Amino acid sequence: MEKLKFFKMSNTFKITVRQRKITRKRVFAKYVTSCLATSDESISRENEQCPQVLKDTSTVTMVTTSPPLGVITSGKAGKPKFIKSTKRLGDCQLNTAIANSRWSCCGTTYNEVLEIHKHVAKEHHEEIERLTESRLNTALNDVCEDDKNERISSDLKQKRPTTEDHKILYRNIDTLPWLPSEKECGDTSDVDNEGQILLYYKYVDVKEPYEICAWQQELCRRLRLTGKIRIAREGINGTVGGSISATRLYMQSVQNHPVFQQTDFKTSKGSAEDFPNGLQVGVHSEIVPMGVDPDKLTYTQAGNHLSSEAFHSELESHLSKNTSDEKDTVFVDCRNFYESRIGQFPGALAPDIRKFSYWPEYIDKNVDAFRDKRVIMYCTGGIRCERGSAYLKSKGVCKDVLQLEGGIHRYMDKYPNGLFKGKLFVFDDRYAIATNETTISTCFYCSQPWDKYQPCSSPHCHQLVLSCPQCRGQGSTACCHSCKEIAERVEVEGQRPKEECECTRERVRIPQETICGDKLQQGIRTCIENVTTRDKLQHDEETSSTDQ
Repeated sequence: MEKLKFFKMSNTFKITVRQRKITRKRVFAKYVTSCLATSDESISRENEQCPQVLKDTSTVTMVTTSPPLGVITSGKAGKPKFIKSTKRLGDCQLNTAIANSRWSCCGTTYNEVLEIHKHVAKEHHEEIERLTESRLNTALNDVCEDDKNERISSDLKQKRPTTEDHKILYRNIDTLPWLPSEKECGDTSDVDNEGQILLYYKYVDVKEPYEICAWQQELCRRLRLTGKIRIAREGINGTVGGSISATRLYMQSVQNHPVFQQTDFKTSKGSAEDFPNGLQVGVHSEIVPMGVDPDKLTYTQAGNHLSSEAFHSELESHLSKNTSDEKDTVFVDCRNFYESRIGQFPGALAPDIRKFSYWPEYIDKNVDAFRDKRVIMYCTGGIRCERGSAYLKSKGVCKDVLQLEGGIHRYMDKYPNGLFKGKLFVFDDRYAIATNETTISTCFYCSQPWDKYQPCSSPHCHQLVLSCPQCRGQGSTACCHSCKEIAERVEVEGQRPKEECECTRERVRIPQETICGDKLQQGIRTCIENVTTRDKLQHDEETSSTDQ
């Protein structure tokens, strides 16, 4: 039935005369219809006090309103079917409907519609009024409740605390178990100026991400830490740098928070100066950008974890097998190409993709490469494998999907001279950390062994370049020759270029891995197969996130 509409004045709903008249007419029609004798016993009455419906063999009955709304006819399976009077039934059909209808009320049977109308209007007037008021009050209460809920929802949206609101709150708090006092934080400056950088993440349901954001901002301010922290409803992901004592107090404070207990921290040498942009803390939809809604693909669907010891044994066994028939396991590096270029595990599949948000497209395009395989994934600190493995598992083609717990960072702590060769790329101004002396990458220009990244010298470019000291001394400091030419033209014209340099134009967005027999022919690179192509790195876009 059509929803009742009420007049609203000063946040109060009023029942109008027109609305009362319409409702009374509907109640009256319903009451008269309940008196109708029909062969369908399924028609029920609205009120228990209404007269009993008589059985009749009539197949066409009249809906008795004044004026009539329409007729009820026998439809499919003998069920009544309503026909509005706007369909303009012919006089003959309408007369037949009326002629074949009977009504029963108060022990009397009526054969004329006018007679039953008169009877109900005279004998049941008070009941009609009572039912009308009951229906109006019920509808009015529903409208008022809906309006109240709508206003409450609107107020909550308007009053929803922002990061700034929470920041004021935390500024006025002297100390909490997860927020040390200003005095405690003031004693964290190391005399010898030694520092370290923390890398961590925690997948956990966060109900108030903006409150967590304000807490992190205030905590890092008190401890004078710099770095990048991403917060979402699915957890937290961060890397921060500062003095030894400050970072230790930071770890203690985070682990004291009821939401982030048992957070795993990885440490390496560094300082607050390794983050030239200072502290960046923000609330995002994902703690690592893969481009898939966390509500549709959650971290709880991730592959099982392998300890560093178990991963090491698996890789040793994998490398000792000589034929492709023996190798049903694929090791996959889910980092970006510029990361795997300077350090990787031998025999691993290193996708030639520019950023992690390409991972879903890469899997979709190369799903057959993983069919009926055991897949073991790894990344810098483990965070990308959590949802990356979940996406691969969702395809349902693998025998099993596993991931290196703690990533390469934790593996290097356990095996400093293990199977990982080269340097581990990190997203700060150190660019890489190392535990061995192996160099697997080469200079872009002379192809001599070199693995120390530096930014492209072209002002418009945000790439990282591998250029050895000798080549840099000769002016080879751009990512490629065309980028240098573009920079020279920009200096003259004074406009930002729109065209791409050659290393961007030549790059395939999503590579296709080819399979011959059971062996992947493209994408697997051993550590001695150095890459010399001048690949593009959009460093500004990637370093806006904290990939691990």
